[in-house]
Amino acid sequence: MASHHDQQLEDQAGLAAGRDLANWATMVHRLQVTEVPDGVENLNVEGRRVVGAIQGFGQLWQKTYRIRLEGAAVTPVEVIAVWKQRFASFWPAGSRFHSPHGGLTPGVVVLLDQLLPGRLRLSSGVMLLYADAVSFTVMSAEGMPFAGWNTFSAFDADGVTVAQVQLLMRADDPLFELAMVLFAHRMEDRHWQQTLHNLAAHFGVQAPVRYQTLRLDRRRQWARATNLWYNAAVRSALHLLAARVHPPRPRQYAGPRRLRRGQVPHRASSGMLAPVLSTDVGLAAGWDARGRGWRHEEGLAGMPAPSRPKLA
Repeated sequence: MASHHDQQLEDQAGLAAGRDLANWATMVHRLQVTEVPDGVENLNVEGRRVVGAIQGFGQLWQKTYRIRLEGAAVTPVEVIAVWKQRFASFWPAGSRFHSPHGGLTPGVVVLLDQLLPGRLRLSSGVMLLYADAVSFTVMSAEGMPFAGWNTFSAFDADGVTVAQVQLLMRADDPLFELAMVLFAHRMEDRHWQQTLHNLAAHFGVQAPVRYQTLRLDRRRQWARATNLWYNAAVRSALHLLAARVHPPRPRQYAGPRRLRRGQVPHRASSGMLAPVLSTDVGLAAGWDARGRGWRHEEGLAGMPAPSRPKLA
């Protein structure tokens, strides 16, 4: 009996591990963007690596934002299902999250852009690292302001469903660390508070967002200062500047190809201008050797001679 019971436990553990494995993204060395929506540029994502808090530069922070959905007859599973399906619509105005048509599934790469001070638009992306019925986690691409993970979850607390956003992050490089000190902390707080307000409003709830900020490590990892090379804000600004200085120009028509002596213009069946040698067809008309107009010779049988164009 004992051996049979142990075998059952092992089988259940194996099934649980298999289900959990399906919730994780497969390991990737470089990100590949498989879907680019119309009007969206694939900047600072293709070929980049994902980075966690270990690869970041600045101080290590854990931020938690929660809202209680009081009065809403909704379960944590239902909240996460709606949140994943309509994630982009819950983001604050000015920031755009371009959800793929296939939905938020483990391993998918999502493009996003955020409005920064000075009306600079930062373009980057994230990869969905983990997803199950009650939570999902995204991981930053190189060059994002923050290196780390964002976990979105819902759970039951005293009979009330609670929606939560939790961040574990470092500023990715020295420039973003300076921005954290000046304004980025406040921007981040406003962004996720507004996101939770929008999510709660979808279920007909108006409630305050409670949040907590913990500094887990005061040190800065100076060995990661070279992350500045991938800074998405700088690269987005340079891309915009290059587009304004050197806008793409439409290709201009260079004119007809200059014909060699003994050739006449002839339109082939493909629509291309093709030369016909006089020695092949017995020239009926052709260009004057000195390039001053048409010269008329004896026409082919049954073929009218071409009219002579007027010279200016």
